Amino acid sequence: MLDFLLAPFSYAFMQRALIASTLVGALCAIVGCYVVLRGMAFLGDALAHAILPGVAIAFLVGGDLFIGALIMSIVVAVGIGYLSQRGRVREDTAIGIIFSGALALGVLLISSAQSYQTDLTHILFGNVLGVSDRDLLLTIGFGALVLAAIVLLYKEFLIFAFDPTFAATLKLPVGGLRYLLIIVVAVTVVVSLQMVGVGLAAAMLVTPAAAASLLTRRLSHMMLVAAAIGVLSSMIGLYVSYYARVSTGASIVLSCTVLFVLALIFGPRDGLLARYRAGRRAR
Repeated sequence: MLDFLLAPFSYAFMQRALIASTLVGALCAIVGCYVVLRGMAFLGDALAHAILPGVAIAFLVGGDLFIGALIMSIVVAVGIGYLSQRGRVREDTAIGIIFSGALALGVLLISSAQSYQTDLTHILFGNVLGVSDRDLLLTIGFGALVLAAIVLLYKEFLIFAFDPTFAATLKLPVGGLRYLLIIVVAVTVVVSLQMVGVGLAAAMLVTPAAAASLLTRRLSHMMLVAAAIGVLSSMIGLYVSYYARVSTGASIVLSCTVLFVLALIFGPRDGLLARYRAGRRAR
């Protein structure tokens, strides 16, 4: 059993993958709590796909793909915030417009670079086993910035997430908090791309937080439980991908999905079994 647990991490690339995936798993889960509470799941998916133009432009000019994705994600996040804040366009409509436009631009640029199409799978599905020391440092650095913003503005984000109207009555900068929260989600999505790629980034934001919401009601506890689920699913996914020789990103997301199903069934308050027992007692 000890050999089974330790054998995968005798390789340096697996050690880097473990560090990166656990950091990103915890980070996505914590930020995802706000995404779930605010009903922003579509935003996370839209941001993940809308960064394609930034990646494509960075490739075409010989720049850094991570920086290109980061810049584009922030531009898209600010654009969504600007359109929806004006009141003329609903937030989901603004997300749909910018998401589809940016995605189309990304596909157009990628199709113009024939040599780049072979590398597209790393963007779509991630490549956590290919994490370099530089990638790890970028993940740690930007992850620390995101966590610092959440810690420093925890009370403000808490009030805004649960009741924006009440936040406005308290004279909190609701518009600024909204922009900042969208940018935090955007940066988190970019950080998660190396692990699970564009196609699965939204799942790492939503699924751990959704599972945690079935197990606890306080936001601070929800964040801790979600982070634990994110880390555990990352570790399980790494083991599955190593021994079964399948996609690491998909294995991580599926592990997270299984943990969500378990929480859905066995949750102490909102789980299916708990509701069934409560219904029987009521009858």
